Amino acid sequence: MLIHPQFDPIAFSLGPLSVRWYGLMYLVSFVLFVALGRIHARRRPELGWNAQAIDDLLFYGVLGVIIGGRLGEVVFFQPGYYLANPAEILAVWKGGMSFHGGFLGVLVAMLVYGRKHGKGFWQVTDFIAPLVPTGLAAGRIGNFINGELWGRPMDGEWAWGMVFPWVDALPRHPSQLYQAAGEGLLLFVILWLYAAKPRPMRAVSAVFLIGYGCLRFLAEFFRTPDPGIFGTLTLGISTAQWLCLPMIALGAGLLIHIRAGKPAQS
Repeated sequence: MLIHPQFDPIAFSLGPLSVRWYGLMYLVSFVLFVALGRIHARRRPELGWNAQAIDDLLFYGVLGVIIGGRLGEVVFFQPGYYLANPAEILAVWKGGMSFHGGFLGVLVAMLVYGRKHGKGFWQVTDFIAPLVPTGLAAGRIGNFINGELWGRPMDGEWAWGMVFPWVDALPRHPSQLYQAAGEGLLLFVILWLYAAKPRPMRAVSAVFLIGYGCLRFLAEFFRTPDPGIFGTLTLGISTAQWLCLPMIALGAGLLIHIRAGKPAQS
């Protein structure tokens, strides 16, 4: 049985400035986005992306992730808490970023970017889809370092069972690491290989939606469910799982449209 290391959330300090691990993980995710984006642009030059465009995408994406992710946490998962403590909405360094909110924020940001730079919405999302999962992995590692979003108690004894001492003495699933491996690294491999060859418009985006939705839905069975707007467990599934269902349905719908030969609207 393992014990969570209880890392100091502050990675290092520079005078009065404290740099937190959680913030560093976001920095890692942004650096990986740019580096992988440039590699992807070079291997698929016909897509028409360059270094400047990728830097611009990052700027729009960062705004979408931070604003959407925080608002998603406030609206989807802890509306009561933040209604009572509105000043805490701005305390993003403490953690508390909803993927589903960040996802919606990024979609809006990419729509704005596309209209400003003369690129179709699906053209943009197909390009960025393979670049996103490594950032998700970094974020989950940040959750693990912060000691948040711990897993459910284990049934039986497993060598990787982990005790989170500030929660209780029960061995739990290190669900943050499951998610880093699944919706992070595994999804990255799938999308990176899939996007290496020409695909119909919307196909890469569809695979991302289905892949993330399914992997997150599965991981939630090992993670302590958040209360959220749908309750802790409604019909046996968590709020995050409910939010994954539209993603899976949309991805499947896109693939059906593609197979039917229906053109993209944007």
